[in-house]
Amino acid sequence: MKKWSIRVFIALALLVGSSASAFLIYTQFQYSPSGILKEQVNTAEIETGEEGLLFRPETANGKGVIFYQGAKVQEAAYAYLAEKLSEQGFLVIIPRMPLNFAIFGVDKANLAINNHPEIDQWFIGGHSLGGVAASMYAKKHQEELSGLYFLGSYPASDFSASSLPMLSVYAENDGLSTTADIEENRGLFSPKSTFIEIAGGNHAQFGLYGKQKGDNAASITPLDQQKQVAEALSSWLSGH
Repeated sequence: MKKWSIRVFIALALLVGSSASAFLIYTQFQYSPSGILKEQVNTAEIETGEEGLLFRPETANGKGVIFYQGAKVQEAAYAYLAEKLSEQGFLVIIPRMPLNFAIFGVDKANLAINNHPEIDQWFIGGHSLGGVAASMYAKKHQEELSGLYFLGSYPASDFSASSLPMLSVYAENDGLSTTADIEENRGLFSPKSTFIEIAGGNHAQFGLYGKQKGDNAASITPLDQQKQVAEALSSWLSGH
């Protein structure tokens, strides 16, 4: 091997190594459940299984909801929303993702579905990058799902020819998945899509983990937004 080839190889190896190190450092900062969530949910008592966090309803309605979290957000940050849905009869599962990046665990829904044969209908979705990852799963499993939902997010690919029911819940003051972003990507949604805007809401308040870099301030409280999201999701899920 020529000397210049060796130098190029070493330079590329160093670049890849430094990039990987930088990414690992980036992933070390995690968004954890906020004090507000811990006031509402006893996180120590959340049921866990090999498929992730489980929120079982007292009276089941036969519908299961799989939730993929936003990038670097710990899954327990969505426990309040999950509990609200389980109170309406839905089994809710939040899978554990590698490095809390759903994009690295797109097929985690398989374990949830396989472990719960009692569920007649499955819905999948998520927040932010979690919604993107959920859409990647849904693209390959449309016949097995009853719906796909997005919280401050939109599809990774084109569903315009799909008959899969879809829901987009977005927020007026979202600084990361802006209303302009949602409008620009409407063409990727299926014809059976519902769009609901949370007035005064922002990106971070789709979960309960505090403020997020790049987001705008909300003009409603975190719990107010959570209750509106739970109501929108519950109503849509019940109608399919």
